[in-house]
Amino acid sequence: MTHPLAAALAIALTSMVAAPPSAHAALQEAPVSAPSAAQADQAQGNPLFAESTLPLQYPHFDQLKDEHFGPAFDAGMAQELQEIEAIADNPEPATFENTIVALERSGKLLSNARRIFGNLNGTDTNDTRRKINSDYAPRFAAHRDAIVLNPALFARIDALNTQRDSLGLDAESVRLIERYHTSYVRAGAALDDAQKARLKEINSRSAELGTQFSDNVLAEVNDSAVIVDTVEELDGMSDAQIATAAAAAASRGLEGKYAITLLNTTGQPPLPQLNNRDVRRRVHEASVNRGSRGNQWDNTAIVAEVLALRDERARMLGYDSSAAFVLADETAGSVQAVNDMLARLAPAAVANARKEGEKLQAMIDQEQAAKGEPTFQLEPWDWAYYTEKVRKAEYDFDDNEMKPYFEMRNVLENGVLFAATELFGITFKERHDLPKYHPDTWVYDVFDKDGSHLSIFIFDPYARPSKRGGAWMNSYVGQSELEGTLPVVANHQNIPKPPEGEPTLLTWDEVTTMFHEFGHALHGLFSDVKYPSFFMNVPRDFVEFPSQVNEMWADWPSILANYAKHYQTGEALPQDLLDKKLASSLFNEGFRTTEYLAASMLDQYLHQLPTAQLPAADQIMATEAAALQAAGMDYAAVPPRYRTPYFSHIMGGYAAAYYAYIWSEVLDANTVEWIEANGGLKRENGDRLRETLLSRGGAKDASELFVDFTGHEPRIEPLLKKRGLDATSE
Repeated sequence: MTHPLAAALAIALTSMVAAPPSAHAALQEAPVSAPSAAQADQAQGNPLFAESTLPLQYPHFDQLKDEHFGPAFDAGMAQELQEIEAIADNPEPATFENTIVALERSGKLLSNARRIFGNLNGTDTNDTRRKINSDYAPRFAAHRDAIVLNPALFARIDALNTQRDSLGLDAESVRLIERYHTSYVRAGAALDDAQKARLKEINSRSAELGTQFSDNVLAEVNDSAVIVDTVEELDGMSDAQIATAAAAAASRGLEGKYAITLLNTTGQPPLPQLNNRDVRRRVHEASVNRGSRGNQWDNTAIVAEVLALRDERARMLGYDSSAAFVLADETAGSVQAVNDMLARLAPAAVANARKEGEKLQAMIDQEQAAKGEPTFQLEPWDWAYYTEKVRKAEYDFDDNEMKPYFEMRNVLENGVLFAATELFGITFKERHDLPKYHPDTWVYDVFDKDGSHLSIFIFDPYARPSKRGGAWMNSYVGQSELEGTLPVVANHQNIPKPPEGEPTLLTWDEVTTMFHEFGHALHGLFSDVKYPSFFMNVPRDFVEFPSQVNEMWADWPSILANYAKHYQTGEALPQDLLDKKLASSLFNEGFRTTEYLAASMLDQYLHQLPTAQLPAADQIMATEAAALQAAGMDYAAVPPRYRTPYFSHIMGGYAAAYYAYIWSEVLDANTVEWIEANGGLKRENGDRLRETLLSRGGAKDASELFVDFTGHEPRIEPLLKKRGLDATSE
């Protein structure tokens, strides 16, 4: 379950947009009474009002209806406020049990309903769910404020924090008190009444804007599909991809045409393949213009208002900027630390990207000369296409040659899950008896090395219009010794679904993403913490660390040999093809690092702006351009991985924290170096990783967890080497 500590932490993590589904929830200013008779009636037949009877409290997806969520939210808010009132107004002196443990046990109905709803709204939304999300976002924000801004409750937490070292508690319990106190202070508990009143307004409005932003992003992705009239214009795409494009057009009432649908990143999957340059241009321009087209889904005004609200809130809490507020509670610790790291990486990344661009331009010039046609300047829509040509010419390697060896189920079961078995001794068995929220999901039992039931894992691979973009992990049930629960976790990707009867063949990026997301799943299913608030509750710049480490097994020889087999013949991936892939792996690393750093530095720029320089709606795109120029990232051929109007990360939990991926990769590169130096894929290494790091969640300081595993402080050199930046970064 998720509890008031996680709610307070969510405020910092979301930087004042709608709290994630796992955060505590909401109500308007007026007090809420106990559940009414009408609410009691609504509980009848509503599976959210009772603990699930399925294994590990797996949700009753088959019984859930959209109309169940509102009554559960309303009753859950009323119930939780009663619990909070009882804690805050307890006439007995504050103790760890009657205050902190009581808080940990509170809000079960609401947190469970919110978690399930938020997950379903992200994976398979509809008009009703969007309306529920929009209606309840400000109420959830107000309800959260009613808890964390309760002065009597904070007085008890404050008293316990003062006494924490003399209470005879174990280290995890002492840390829980400290985290409650820090989180409530950061949520505004120490402000005066007038400031609290304004903070409530800010949080409520921010929640509304965050929900609207997310809805607009999804609507723009679906509305911006590129319509192509003839199959000839799709030359270079596979037959399966063309069939998918035809089906997508038909679903839009455009029989006989083709629709190239978009993902939420700036780059789009068909760009490496499309031979028609004009179609490539149309796809790219449709991608980068999303959210700033002046239509009903334009996000520029939302971004401008959110930035202003975040800035006001941060300064009210005593910070110079919203970035300073966020980073104070991360492992980075300060704006300066993040700026210094990004500044060290950026020049080398851009220099590498420009060298790569020169090679691509040379390829363009050569091809155009051979055709007797004028050459043209390399543009962003040419980059992926000519990258593959250069790879083919210099390394005799084409990414598409590997796809027949990466059939999706085989990658999952004989690659990702097999690696986990080899490293940790855990095993998996698919089950077909549990209900699913969507037919395109798979469900597995996870068994520990002693054969005991450890977790349930849901795999949801395919893209669909009702699913948000990207790849992510979420939990339906968290682990907690206090509550006696074990985790139910899920991984999601947005892999294009092939026509019926066709195999799902993955790109190498999709393969590594599958390993990456399962690293998050391992972080969840190995959790072994006493208190619910510590389940996977780590800083944003640490949370990507375990998932990035798990990517190392994607091309580990014994793992690769077990899953990289031709989907028709069973032939192993040829060694020479693998060698070419590895030889070419650092090519385009300049692009990959630059597009990521451009987005990271844009995020920091927007959240470090002085109040007087915050942009208005009509200045957002110009401010983005200024940010990239100031950071030295204004290389036109390599736009940011996300542009501001569809940068969902920074409108949610990664606000002022998108740098977290590269910060986590520093930890990852150090850890991979340690694992390789200590024998690689060995059970001893897996046991050490599980015991010292993956199992601890937020029960110990994240920086200490890293040192516990590696035995030293993190060094940046392994990352520079991994990304091919070491030679040019001096």
